[in-house]
Amino acid sequence: MVRTTENHVEADPTGKKAGRGAYLCRARECWETVLSARGRLENALKLETPIRPDDLARLREFAATLPPREPVSAVPQNETL
Repeated sequence: MVRTTENHVEADPTGKKAGRGAYLCRARECWETVLSARGRLENALKLETPIRPDDLARLREFAATLPPREPVSAVPQNETL
C-alpha cells in the first residue's frame, strides 16, 4: 500500500507506485488487522491525519478480494522414519 503525494492511501499490488509505502502480505487477515488497528497504518505511512474515509473504504474493498490466510499444518518435530 502507498501514501501518494496527494496524501491519499491506495492499495499497490505491484509495489511500484510513487510515494511512501508499506508492505503487507497478500492474505485478507493481514489487511483486516492493519485496517482495524487505530494509528498503525498512519504511523507506517507517516500520515499526519487519519486515513480518509473514502480511502479506507477502497482499502477494505481491496482486502475483501484477497484470499484468506492458508492454514499452517503441524509439522512433527524430531520424527524418525
